[in-house]
Amino acid sequence: MTSNRRKFIWQGALGLSATAALPLFANARIKNTLAEHPSKLTILFQGDSITDMGRDKSKYYANEPAGMGDGYVFQIVSHLLGTNPGKSWYHYNRGISGNKVFELARRWDDDCLQLKPDVLSILIGVNDFWHTLNGYNATVQTYEDDFRKLLDETLVSLPNVRLIIGEPFAVKGGSAISQRWYPEFLKYQQAAARIAHDYKGRFVPYQQVFDEALQLAPVSYWCPDGVHPSIAGAFLMKEAWLKTFYSLF
Repeated sequence: MTSNRRKFIWQGALGLSATAALPLFANARIKNTLAEHPSKLTILFQGDSITDMGRDKSKYYANEPAGMGDGYVFQIVSHLLGTNPGKSWYHYNRGISGNKVFELARRWDDDCLQLKPDVLSILIGVNDFWHTLNGYNATVQTYEDDFRKLLDETLVSLPNVRLIIGEPFAVKGGSAISQRWYPEFLKYQQAAARIAHDYKGRFVPYQQVFDEALQLAPVSYWCPDGVHPSIAGAFLMKEAWLKTFYSLF
């Protein structure tokens, strides 16, 4: 009886302590975000299956949970909405599985320009290389030329858009990654970095993020096929993206 009473008192105290501590932490976080970030913002995520991640394409309005997919975009949007209450922030995911740069261009008017994003995040390139191993007749120069053309057209319509360019990545040891990827795939990563620099965008070094993560757990934990991240891998991408995003302000 005494033991149960002590357990009850301890649990009650723990609950009160947690409840008392939470507002202090939350208020501090909210205060910082309210001071540093704009009151109105539209953020668009573009890319291939890594961005798509099974999103419901019929849920295309801003901030719809099913429309964010099950990957890094959902985790980012959850964070941004949760830490920026009371703001008019609109998030869209328009990634489509299998896309290469020229396929982004085909749908760009509807899936980018009409949304008028303030921040445009693009992660593209793995298919531009990967599909060359299975008959897609293109080179890294095709990828870079197509990407630059897409951004040139974007900046005509959206001259003030802030760009975040994600590095295409391949996590070694994943079931889809073979020696055929190297050294050619590295050229696509270098092209993406050049583009981010030349267009004054922010670059997210996803390859480094996953390479370092492999020191803590195997590829099966972070990104089983080497291309599509697990939930844990999506968390790593979210953290890297947010660090880059915060540098915009």
